[in-house]
Amino acid sequence: MVRYSLFSNDVTLIKNFKKMSMIYGIAFIIIGLLGLIYPVVISVVTAIFYGWLLLFGAVAMALHTWQTNKKDWLGWLKTFVLFLVAMLVIFNPLAGVAALGFMFAFYFFMDAFSSIALAFELRPLTTWWVSLFNGILSAVLGFIIMSNWPLSSLFLVGLLVGVNLLFDGIALLSLGRLAKVIEE
Repeated sequence: MVRYSLFSNDVTLIKNFKKMSMIYGIAFIIIGLLGLIYPVVISVVTAIFYGWLLLFGAVAMALHTWQTNKKDWLGWLKTFVLFLVAMLVIFNPLAGVAALGFMFAFYFFMDAFSSIALAFELRPLTTWWVSLFNGILSAVLGFIIMSNWPLSSLFLVGLLVGVNLLFDGIALLSLGRLAKVIEE
């Protein structure tokens, strides 16, 4: 039986993985902490980043439409709408932050629904309440975002992105330390 491992026996690969995991882990932790300290700044930066992604998507869609069917008016319409949304988010990032906040609220409501439904499916088991608690917590987060939407988005988007990056950084540091142990 062949066993696959995250790390191969290649010493150079392990050293490179360890080094890069530590560097990016520290960077993510710093950015994550900045998100917790300055959530409004991270919210705006996140919206601008997504705006640029949408702009690159519009350019790719335009190239695709140009190269495949120049007369495809729906392809050009999609490109135009994507370009307009990208420009709106880049030059008015508060609108992008509000949209991201709305999407987070929608996600939390969907997570609440599925977690509560799962809890009732698991109800005979002793840990069914964990799924119920998760669902209730997700519903509360969705209501918190929507109760003051769009203003709550300005604070909460950056806070959620900051928490995510903080834990991603911690995970990368852990993997880097694991690579260090394997290397020895």
